[in-house]
Amino acid sequence: MAASSSSYSMVIVTVVVACLVLLMSSSSSAQLSTNFYSKTCPNVFSAVKSVVRSAVSKEKRMGASLLRLHFHDCFVNGCDGSILLDDTSSFKGEKTAGPNNNSARGFNVIDDIKSKVEQDCPGVVSCADIVAIAARDSVEFLGGPSWNVKLGRRDSKTASFSGANGGRIPSPVSSLSTLISTFQAVGLSTKDMVALSGSHTIGQARCVLFRARVHNESNIDSSFATKRQGGCPSASGSGDNNLAALDLQSPTAFDNNYYKNLIGKKGLLHSDQELYNGGSTNSLVETYNKNPNTFSSDFAAAMIKMGDISPLTGSNGQIRNNCRKVNS
Repeated sequence: MAASSSSYSMVIVTVVVACLVLLMSSSSSAQLSTNFYSKTCPNVFSAVKSVVRSAVSKEKRMGASLLRLHFHDCFVNGCDGSILLDDTSSFKGEKTAGPNNNSARGFNVIDDIKSKVEQDCPGVVSCADIVAIAARDSVEFLGGPSWNVKLGRRDSKTASFSGANGGRIPSPVSSLSTLISTFQAVGLSTKDMVALSGSHTIGQARCVLFRARVHNESNIDSSFATKRQGGCPSASGSGDNNLAALDLQSPTAFDNNYYKNLIGKKGLLHSDQELYNGGSTNSLVETYNKNPNTFSSDFAAAMIKMGDISPLTGSNGQIRNNCRKVNS
């Protein structure tokens, strides 16, 4: 009987330990919820949406910029609003790192949203959460899918220039294997990567990022290459900041034409075309090309998953009063 009781106790202990490990491993994302501000700031969604709608109505490209802010924030030390911080005497921010310099934009829109939210419920909603909601609203406003944004992130007290500059953010010149490993490093699957790459159905890229592709690569539609060469001379330094739409067919509509472009060898960036270049992701590209609803649902699911990357919750971080600087 004693032995039986002892065995039973050991089983109980084992189960309890296993449950604790499971809770610890999932605690960060478990603390995020879609109704986090339902009592403390019930109007947060309408406040964010009104500012995003106004900004994107004035400039369609802003929708892509706000979506990209969420990507670039989450890939460096998690979704913590660190990309919004200006340089200080104690740290160099992420804004001037290679992937963001002369490229990341929309900071003024986030400031406007923060000001509007602060009027209604001061000191409650984090900048990291504002970025996440604005990304969803931008996609929805441009005709893409919607999803229930999980909230409860807090803001970081520092930023990481080295992290933003150190290969954590996917590069436009990456190979397929590098893209897969970069996404895996933050817990995102290959399917997530291909779905999230569909965000390039909106937005623009600078000549310096696609010059080598349109002038030197062979797996590219010749007429498409010629067209893009017209605004992007081969000489380095000439027209570096000239812009071209990532999706030639419908540059301001969130749809699945990005995948049609890849099948037609009309991916603007090297990293885009890598998704359809005889590799393991060809079949996913073909699926999203044929089934826009599948793309929409997979994209929404991947965005929710991306928003779960290492958030600061509980007593970690802070709720910044100004998204550009840490509270004094």
